Amino acid sequence: MKRIIISILITSGLLTQLMGQNEAHDIVKGPVLCQGNYQTEQQAIEQLARMAAKYGNLKEWNARAARVRKQILIGSGLHPLPKRTPLNAVVHNKRTYEGYSVEAAAFEARPGFFVYGNLYRPTEAKGPHPAILCPHGHARGPEGGRYRSDQQYRCATLARMGAVVFSYDMVGFGDSLNLGWDHNHPQALTLQTWGSIRAVDFVQALEDVDDDQIGITGCSGGGTQTFLLTALDDRIRVSAPVVMVSAHFFGGCDCESGMPIHKTEELETNNAEIAALTAPRPQLLVSVGGDWTKNTPLVEYPYIRNVYNLSGKKSLVENAHFPNQQHGYQFMKRQAMYPFMVKHLKLNKKGVYDPATEVYDESKTVLETPEQMRVFNEARPLPEQALKPGSKVLF
Repeated sequence: MKRIIISILITSGLLTQLMGQNEAHDIVKGPVLCQGNYQTEQQAIEQLARMAAKYGNLKEWNARAARVRKQILIGSGLHPLPKRTPLNAVVHNKRTYEGYSVEAAAFEARPGFFVYGNLYRPTEAKGPHPAILCPHGHARGPEGGRYRSDQQYRCATLARMGAVVFSYDMVGFGDSLNLGWDHNHPQALTLQTWGSIRAVDFVQALEDVDDDQIGITGCSGGGTQTFLLTALDDRIRVSAPVVMVSAHFFGGCDCESGMPIHKTEELETNNAEIAALTAPRPQLLVSVGGDWTKNTPLVEYPYIRNVYNLSGKKSLVENAHFPNQQHGYQFMKRQAMYPFMVKHLKLNKKGVYDPATEVYDESKTVLETPEQMRVFNEARPLPEQALKPGSKVLF
């Protein structure tokens, strides 16, 4: 791996620069927030080279991976992990469509703090089924988040192929927004990461879910949640972060980089290396030419693939790159994700995939309104123990 990285550096003219640098890169006073475009693309390549020099075999990588995981947990306020309190899950208001159903669903990640979402289930297959978590991106507004059509299309289509899919809100989006929560909550990163961990608990508690076959896919901010959760929770068996894995961009929102998970006095990392913590589990990186993932085929993907190669599992990581596409989880990117989930979660594409056109048919999806998708309303009031919007959630 080190030879490959060094050859990249020689080609790019960076090796001479690195040879003259001292260890100042690792010397910082206290934890550092690495937000947005924290470093240049060139600095990202240099950082990957420094990180690659820290390990040369699987044992050394596993030791580093453990350190990175611990730093993420400490930085996000989740070390040690909080007590798993009762979920008190609510699942109701079932709507049945062609090949799938949708229900309103919520659970308490912490006492009084609810995670809201929708549960998509197959109607034409017997369980137990694989489960797929679908966190959403930062599309704001009353019809943003999990209400967006691209989110509904992917959830319904995955359900039609035999997956139980849980689509859930970030803090201050969807039902959370409707109930008065602000996405700028100071604990947003903590709450969302813990909410994703508890989402695994939630789907595993469902009688029709195969506990050993759980995947996750999300775009943008949901892509950050995808690789963070997969890095921290080995119950996730298949991961597909979309348009988010970048070595120079650390996430533009406090819910992604507003806490010191990337750099301390002891260790530096970036989102490419965090995504590498998925190894050796199957992972699909979806990238585009129109955002910060433009370098993925030549920078982030080779670094991550080399980590997989340490355990002889290089074939389990893939990159679907769309050089002429922009940020988002549009049709073409969903079409890249579907076969990956079919392959690794053993979904049934019959009746959904058309071999003649090589397209996964999404036309059976019924797009619902936010009012249809909400968990609590006048007919089903919010539980009395629910925290008021903006409440501090103690961890």
